[in-house]
Amino acid sequence: MKVTVFGIGYVGLVQAAVLAGVGHDVVCVDIDAERVENLKKGIIPIYEPGLSALVKESADAGRLQFTTDAELGVKHGRIQFIAVGTPPDEDGSADLQYVLAVAKTIATYMVAPKIIVDKSTVPVGTADKVSDCVSAVLKERGFDLGFDVVSNPEFLKEGAAVADCQRPDRIVIGTDSPAVESKMRELYAPFNRNHEKLIVMDVRSAELTKYAANCMLATKISFMNEMANLAEKLGADIEKVRQGIGSDPRIGYHFIYPGCGYGGSCFPKDVQALVRTAEKVGYVPELLKSVEAVNSRQKEKLFTHIQAYFGGDLHGKKIALWGLSFKPNTDDMRDASSRVLMDSLWAAGAMVQAYDPEAMNEAQRIYGARSDLSLMGTKESALNAADALVVCTEWNAFKAPDFDLVKERLSHAVIFDGRNLYDPAMLEQQGIAYYGIGRGRSVLSFS
Repeated sequence: MKVTVFGIGYVGLVQAAVLAGVGHDVVCVDIDAERVENLKKGIIPIYEPGLSALVKESADAGRLQFTTDAELGVKHGRIQFIAVGTPPDEDGSADLQYVLAVAKTIATYMVAPKIIVDKSTVPVGTADKVSDCVSAVLKERGFDLGFDVVSNPEFLKEGAAVADCQRPDRIVIGTDSPAVESKMRELYAPFNRNHEKLIVMDVRSAELTKYAANCMLATKISFMNEMANLAEKLGADIEKVRQGIGSDPRIGYHFIYPGCGYGGSCFPKDVQALVRTAEKVGYVPELLKSVEAVNSRQKEKLFTHIQAYFGGDLHGKKIALWGLSFKPNTDDMRDASSRVLMDSLWAAGAMVQAYDPEAMNEAQRIYGARSDLSLMGTKESALNAADALVVCTEWNAFKAPDFDLVKERLSHAVIFDGRNLYDPAMLEQQGIAYYGIGRGRSVLSFS
């Protein structure tokens, strides 16, 4: 099938590469000329396991093309994906200007019927806005062309997006048209062979499904962080509690790991966007507001630990930071807990020596050159003459360090673990002070 994807950011590029990988003829359109030229050269703008090889294979085979020519893209595909960003507006609601700009572009150049697919995460009612936009432009042009707008939300996990796209848990299709449903089934047939994965529903339900899924996962994380904070005050170990409740199949082990807060491009903005959507229709989403508030507080947790340990004076202290990305297996630092921590440390007069397996270039892009930030080449070099070690991201490379080396290089033998990677008892035996999240020791009980 001939497919066009507008927007070759995270979602668009992965979706395009996977569709081309099974044999579809895909053209990707983006207004960023440098990104398009880099992709033509095989330079991938994001780190995502397996993506680079998949893009190269399909591009070499001629099934995947990149262009800034919107007219070419519109004429190419019977199916037109909109996969551009929906950043939060000033009030936290999703900004649809880029989605509607693509809709207008499609309507401007289309000369035959199209299926327009909203792949971006968009609020309920966006398909109606896209439809109105396309209809208005076609009317101005004097064209009477058929088109359909479909909601087809993505459910990708950064760090596992290619696998999620190739072997999806479910494929949600929002449409009331049997003909469109048939075309979408044809498009996704290669991913639907093992068992029925397509879930077809009305457009508005499909739009809400994406937000509901992300907000449910964010809620689980904030709930566990709330329990972790309570565990500290009660002298309980949240890791034992996690195992105890996770063994209940009604709860499960997924997304119940306490830590220093969730981040990334999805959970923070999607919770905010659904809160604003609810408020616009006169509903007060108290639970979602609490989820957001708990997560904001949790991102200050590590700084509170560190500040208390050093008696409130961090001026001139050097902090080793392991992990900059918001989660492992990505270089994405959007809304990462590391950024909140570093801002607080700098405001208190501390310096940061940071290392991340993949996000070093992104950190350099965000922060540039500053005297209180050193981006180190290895996790070991980040320890040199540092006063403490802080773990922000649960990369595999951090899970089994040489603790003798850690103790040797740190001025103070102390680890602040924002992801509960280490065993407190083992570190205590090695003479290393350890402060995790909800591990039975209050952040205010330092001696």
